[in-house]
Amino acid sequence: MLSTNPKYQQAADDYKRIEQAIGYLEKHHRQQPTLQEVAASVHLSEYHFQRLFTRWVGISPKRFLQFLTKENAKQLLAASASLLETACATGLSSVGRLHDLFVNCEAVTPGEYKQRGEGLTIWYGFHPSPFGECLLAVTERGICKLAFVGEDGRESARQELLREWEQAQVLEEPKRSASLVERIFEPAKSAAQPLSIFLRGTNFQIKVWEALLRIPAGNVVSYQDIAEAIGQPKAVRAVGTAVSRNPVPVLIPCHRVIRANGELGEYRYGSARKKALLGWDLAQINQNFKEEML
Repeated sequence: MLSTNPKYQQAADDYKRIEQAIGYLEKHHRQQPTLQEVAASVHLSEYHFQRLFTRWVGISPKRFLQFLTKENAKQLLAASASLLETACATGLSSVGRLHDLFVNCEAVTPGEYKQRGEGLTIWYGFHPSPFGECLLAVTERGICKLAFVGEDGRESARQELLREWEQAQVLEEPKRSASLVERIFEPAKSAAQPLSIFLRGTNFQIKVWEALLRIPAGNVVSYQDIAEAIGQPKAVRAVGTAVSRNPVPVLIPCHRVIRANGELGEYRYGSARKKALLGWDLAQINQNFKEEML
């Protein structure tokens, strides 16, 4: 059963072509294709391609693509260099209200980690989102899983949930998770009542995920920055592994971690989706900038 919020269904449908366009740019970036060529790759005119983007994210394709250049990424890295250090110095609690009061974070205890969800009930549903269909799973203690549905379909996402919480009772009840979708993808609507997330991970993974929560929209940091923020500057590779195992992307913004050289890097749900998430972030922050028409 799929939640059918018309607004998010339209966004999910639009995203399919957005992802195709970004994929085309990834494949042909050396040729620096024109916007007309990118539009043609998804079988749209420039006019309709711009309308698609404007409906999806609120800005033109030209500005969106400017956000994703390597030069812009380097500038963002430089501007965000001391961001995590400052966040830590302000005394933000590792399990308290983070992410500009958007998220409350609770982690399982060591004993609960070993139990793998024993005695826990998890309800999940599949829902449209601005980045394609997603699986969203919740417990009485908070959201425990958000996964985007890929080419391998819903069953793959469901099996991943079952593996992560193999001793839990897992029930498909989309009505329990449907109301959370809008609050996740429009965080301003969660200001009065922050979303709760319930994390299962090792102590190291929890430290990394909590550091990710301190990266506000419109900023990016490197894997090295995260390693230094958690006091383990030599653990860059381990940080990368922990980032890739983030159980609740978007809520924990792992897409805001890029390579130190400005390359956006890979992403668990595809590099095109990572670029879409970053472009979306930057569009929301810069939405008051004057639009540049094609």
